[in-house]
Amino acid sequence: MSEDTIDTGPDMPADAAPGAEQGGDAARIAALEAELADAKQQLLYAAADVQNTRRRAEREVADGRAYAVTAFARDLLSVADNFERALAAMPAELRSDDRFKALIAGIEGTARELESVFQRHGIARVQALGEKLDPNFHQPMLEVPHEAEPGTIVQEMQPGYTIKDRLLRPAMVAVAKREG
Repeated sequence: MSEDTIDTGPDMPADAAPGAEQGGDAARIAALEAELADAKQQLLYAAADVQNTRRRAEREVADGRAYAVTAFARDLLSVADNFERALAAMPAELRSDDRFKALIAGIEGTARELESVFQRHGIARVQALGEKLDPNFHQPMLEVPHEAEPGTIVQEMQPGYTIKDRLLRPAMVAVAKREG
């Protein structure tokens, strides 16, 4: 036998030779490094998922706070409508009568206070008259012949409102159509 040849002997397996042992360690190290890289990747995905869940929960809490009063605000819109109707229904003779001036001033003051409360809570009236019909904010009830450009709102039957950036109630409107 030559000196260059290593005798593994009958009890020693061929892959347990000194050169084979280093090759096995390298393969095992490569496998462990691959597992480590995979574990790091999974950890990054899990961390990103946790961060996304946290952001989503924070956004839902913020929306909950901002829009918690939506149903209540929607109910108060009818109160605002009734104040507006009451003031519109008062004839000019009653407005000039000294006996009714205090009543009218009280109704106007209460309506202004309600509008002020709406503003403090992010409730705003939707602009309608003279605007182009926007189905996101306006609900067309009828078309009327009018000299305005077709699709322009020429009458508001019921005002619309938003709360923050969401529609609370669309404005019910009449839209101009071509005459003839």
